[in-house]
Amino acid sequence: MKKLLFLLIVLFALSGFSQKDNKRLTHFNLEKNVAIQGYDPVAYFKQGKAVKGKKEITVSHEGVVYYFSMPVNKEYFLKNPSKFEPQYGGWCAFAMGDSNEKVSVNPETFKIKNGKLYLFYNAFFNNTLKSWNKNESGLMMKADANWNKIVK
Repeated sequence: MKKLLFLLIVLFALSGFSQKDNKRLTHFNLEKNVAIQGYDPVAYFKQGKAVKGKKEITVSHEGVVYYFSMPVNKEYFLKNPSKFEPQYGGWCAFAMGDSNEKVSVNPETFKIKNGKLYLFYNAFFNNTLKSWNKNESGLMMKADANWNKIVK
């Protein structure tokens, strides 16, 4: 009886983890479970630029896979993943605040604000980072509220 109870507890715990992973996978901007189109999330902070990661240097954090350009960046990430993950699941920050939409990004168009990484759409003569900068605080408040509704 104790073994059965233990097994049920383990299965329940594992299903809770997989539900959290599935929720992240559903809402994050991913290509084959890889975030930021394979760019290194730590490089934005440590190198101040977008740097492509390598498939050989990866971490899966709650179902989301991140690539890193060098092993030390992977180590930084492992110490505090939430510090380096992009805001709004890697979707365009401007679109999240302006229209509550999940819009793809150009990983090379980004901003670090208050220790957080924001990514933006930038194609066809439309750089949403410029629009974001015109009303950053208002758009950030709306984007935060919109994202919190999505992930609940």
